[in-house]
Amino acid sequence: MNILICIKRVPDIGAKVELTEDQRAIVTRNLGFTISPHEECAVEEAVQRIEQDGGDTTVLTLGPEGAEEQIRDSLARGVERGILLETDGNEWDASETAHAVVEAITTRQGAGEAYDLFLFGNEAADTGDFQVGIRVAHALGLPCVTGVKAMEIQNGKVVAKREIDSGWEIYEVPLPAVITVKEGINLPRYPSLRGTMKAKKKPVDRVQPNTTGPMLEMQRLFHPPDQGKQVEMLGEGAGAAPRVVELLKSLEVIPS
Repeated sequence: MNILICIKRVPDIGAKVELTEDQRAIVTRNLGFTISPHEECAVEEAVQRIEQDGGDTTVLTLGPEGAEEQIRDSLARGVERGILLETDGNEWDASETAHAVVEAITTRQGAGEAYDLFLFGNEAADTGDFQVGIRVAHALGLPCVTGVKAMEIQNGKVVAKREIDSGWEIYEVPLPAVITVKEGINLPRYPSLRGTMKAKKKPVDRVQPNTTGPMLEMQRLFHPPDQGKQVEMLGEGAGAAPRVVELLKSLEVIPS
């Protein structure tokens, strides 16, 4: 079993979040960074699979040079190697990101490294993107199951379970396949001191991805201004009855 886990470097929102002047991004100079919670579970799921059945694991992320920290964190949890698709730090949209991930995968496959399972977080913790895993699966022509809260590998197939109000939806798809997992599928381990020391020696390949340019457009939504409340006195006592009837007719509550 050879598993590729795709993660994203996201701001740790324990501190106050500030927007840039154009209000299209967040100011990161005072923020720390971490891995999306869903993707922490994807890393843990891959490590558990390899511990149980044997095989190999690779973690991949797209981001600036500093994103190597999140790769090393995954290596400290038990992943064997990393790939950094290094950018200049600007945010790539879901379409660009998926294109870069697919390009990296096909390059590796061309070099003889085939993957049996691709694990993604269900959505990014910062932008809420729900697209990258699906776009990668579509581009590679692979089956994809999203929102997975439990999974098993059986006889060359993955049995993926999605939790719903009335119980579980169960999907059985052949490998290779793309699975996007949700937080709660497992309890991610903390990197141990020994794992952290070993992670420093594990290989991380740096690749300069080709950008296709943004394909998605960000739109800003404004809340409409609050409408003030008005109260109109229709009259007092029985003398107000004709005015009430007149108002109900104007609202077409009763026929004219």
